[in-house]
Amino acid sequence: MADAAIIPLLPAPRTTPPRTAIGRWMTAGERLSEPKPRGGAAHPWYKVLWLTGVDYFSTLGYQPGIALLAAGALAPAATSILVLVTLLGAVPVYAQVARRSYAGQGSIAMLEALLPEWSGKLFVLALLGFAATDFVITMTLSAADAAQHAVENPLLHPLLGSHRLGLTLGLLALLAAVFIMGFHEAIQVALVVAVPYIGLNLIVLLRGLVEILLNPGLIGAWRADLAVHGDWTMLLVASAFIFPKLALGLSGFETGVSVMPLVEGGPEDGASAPPHGRIRATRRLLLCAALIMSGMLLLSSLVTTLLIPPEAYLPDGKAAGRAIAYLAHGFLGHGFGTLYDLWTIAILWFAGASAMAGLLSLIPRYLPRFGMAPQWTEYRRPLVLLLFSVCVVVTWVFNAEVEAQAGAYATGVLALILSASVAVALALWKEFRQGGPAAARLRTLGLGVFFWLVTGVFLFTFVDNVITRPDGVVIASVFILGIMIIGAVSRALRSTELRVSEIRFVDEESAALWKAMAGKKVNLVPVRSRQAPAKERKAADLRRHYAVTGPLAFLHIHFLDDRSEFLAPLRVRVTRTGEDYVVHVYGAVSIANTIAYVSELLDPIRLFLSLTGENQMMQALRYLVWGEGEIGIMVYRILLRYWEWTPGEDVRPLIFLMRE
Repeated sequence: MADAAIIPLLPAPRTTPPRTAIGRWMTAGERLSEPKPRGGAAHPWYKVLWLTGVDYFSTLGYQPGIALLAAGALAPAATSILVLVTLLGAVPVYAQVARRSYAGQGSIAMLEALLPEWSGKLFVLALLGFAATDFVITMTLSAADAAQHAVENPLLHPLLGSHRLGLTLGLLALLAAVFIMGFHEAIQVALVVAVPYIGLNLIVLLRGLVEILLNPGLIGAWRADLAVHGDWTMLLVASAFIFPKLALGLSGFETGVSVMPLVEGGPEDGASAPPHGRIRATRRLLLCAALIMSGMLLLSSLVTTLLIPPEAYLPDGKAAGRAIAYLAHGFLGHGFGTLYDLWTIAILWFAGASAMAGLLSLIPRYLPRFGMAPQWTEYRRPLVLLLFSVCVVVTWVFNAEVEAQAGAYATGVLALILSASVAVALALWKEFRQGGPAAARLRTLGLGVFFWLVTGVFLFTFVDNVITRPDGVVIASVFILGIMIIGAVSRALRSTELRVSEIRFVDEESAALWKAMAGKKVNLVPVRSRQAPAKERKAADLRRHYAVTGPLAFLHIHFLDDRSEFLAPLRVRVTRTGEDYVVHVYGAVSIANTIAYVSELLDPIRLFLSLTGENQMMQALRYLVWGEGEIGIMVYRILLRYWEWTPGEDVRPLIFLMRE
């Protein structure tokens, strides 16, 4: 039976308006939890590519130097393995994510949909901790590397000195200030920043390649360094174990699927779901970005390995964190080198802006919906200030050193890619079990086996990175613990909200009967039993002991299957039995909150609530986790809190608390 009508959601403020000027300023900005209008401007994939590229391609600013420090003469071989993993692992994984998450939710949303109830939400909270590690370290590492390029520049050094830490904090403060005023990513800005940056890198690397061709002895010296590690078999084995240290070269794929709503699809997308044109275009975007980055990584690793002496790329060396910039100044002069530094600073800062925008989108997408975020996290200004404070702490801990943050960055990147590969493998297994034609099932099974193997590769990479550089998982654990604690406290504090998104009637008769009841015309009686004799006994007791006059409205609450949800829409069916009414409410996530919501909407004469008298601690836990517990007391508390937020002259219903 089709839904007949919708009652608009009651005005349900979560707290009183801010009383101080600071509070009003904090909440005056954009409210991030409000739904954004859909159908925004779409662009060809080759333009959106550069919006992904500011995150992905900006790693060229520090990746070659980190590769030299981790692998030395083996950097080209280890980078080759990284490229193979990128093209044969990450690209296929995110091509599958694009097919299943075409609205830009990414792999985290896929796992939430695949895992049931609280297990899915807890897994999402853990992944949010790794995502926060990824994005926060993107901001701090990018700002640190931008500062490194600035202080090492011969023309800027007299002005800036060696104040790398102060300059890093200044760049982060500038980033926060821009977002407090209001910042919107623009594809045009990404084009202006990323395209010339790739061009400048290509010029430097080609100049370095010419230098290598003009000096064949460089290749001989490199071969001599490789010979120390043994034959080619030993070189490949050693490179395979080194490659996880280069894993931050895999960053950018999650951003690639998050920008899918901006990708222009085909003419068939208007009527089809999923939008196959947009999916194809996004896959081209992912493959093209991977090919560009793979080529640049291979070329940069070869050129920097052969041309930069070891003492230069060691910590505090002239090439530390800026290997290509070192070559730009050395072979093309300080004028070109300064231009390269300025463009590197620009793309690194823009990568930090992309990470900040990602967190401002990611946190409100999940935590408020789970009931696991304070109300102020829905506003842009206080959330930006919180993220800026976190970035300051991380920068102080790592002393704004690029190499020191590489492990934490790689941990966040690898955790997201590993979660994506697991999500794809689980989705394919689920599709295989659903049945279908034998050929299609065989193909799905083959793909599933392949992606489980890819998952194994990323799992090895993740574990190796955690073992060799545990600082990343320590930081991620701090983020996860913080999210869990804040989420639990927030869920408890927000548990007395009404927790209803909308209410619909299942038929026209229910809508008409509701109108006949509303406005001090009935006595509301929530009951557990659906049997008619039980309701008759309840009615007789109320009329005998409480002298109740007028019709009774018996309320039955039917739970949503997933009671871990914080908000839910309700469906209502109303019937009449003699002079009394029976109201069935379907889709509730909490009994007490639903009773309070229905009471406020119905405005009864009296509200009769039952008490169980059971252990209050256990009842409180049952209420927070499963929406049950001591219903009578919780309804009373919810209504009192709501009435405090909505003062008025309306006559409130009389509330009776009774022992069952």
